[in-house]
Amino acid sequence: MARYTGPVCRLCRREGMKLFLKGDKCYTEQCAITRRNYAPGQHGQSRKKVTEYGMQLREKQKVRRFYGISESQMVKYFLMADKAKGITGENLLRLLELRLDNVVYRMGFASSRAEARQLVTHGHFLVNGSKVDIPSVILSAGDTIQVKEKSRSSEKIKSLIENHNGNTVKWISVDLDQFKGSIVTEPTREDIDIPVEEHLIVELYSK
Repeated sequence: MARYTGPVCRLCRREGMKLFLKGDKCYTEQCAITRRNYAPGQHGQSRKKVTEYGMQLREKQKVRRFYGISESQMVKYFLMADKAKGITGENLLRLLELRLDNVVYRMGFASSRAEARQLVTHGHFLVNGSKVDIPSVILSAGDTIQVKEKSRSSEKIKSLIENHNGNTVKWISVDLDQFKGSIVTEPTREDIDIPVEEHLIVELYSK
């Protein structure tokens, strides 16, 4: 599967907001949005008329870049959300929040979603006691995620645990002493802090 490998700060600038793709750097003055809050490229500072389609496209791209997923994955999640009961846009965001890599990030066991994907792919986590190395696995309420015993001595993992600020989303509980966390309940729209108008994404894919 093709994945964007270029400078991720350009993505934040293109969307005009912080996507928190660089971990700790996003909270410093070195953040690209703080230094150059306009789109990249020679026409980045020019004023452009945004069409209805353009607005829908930007919202979709924003969500894709937040979660680091491909277009084919985005379509798959939309179809799943559309078939589920409830509001399609909220279902879509809920599915993305319940991805294993995002849950690891939300637990504070990675400084960014990209780092969480890498840690999961390298097999550092157990889900309900079993090794899982697929970042796109969708979790459910009651699932437990734990750092493998052998991985707890990793300098990277130890650093993340030691510098954990204790702040996690309310739908996840974390036990730092046991290197684990669990999903208390599936997130609602109010629990998802991404500034996106998901109804525009639904309109885009429903055409």
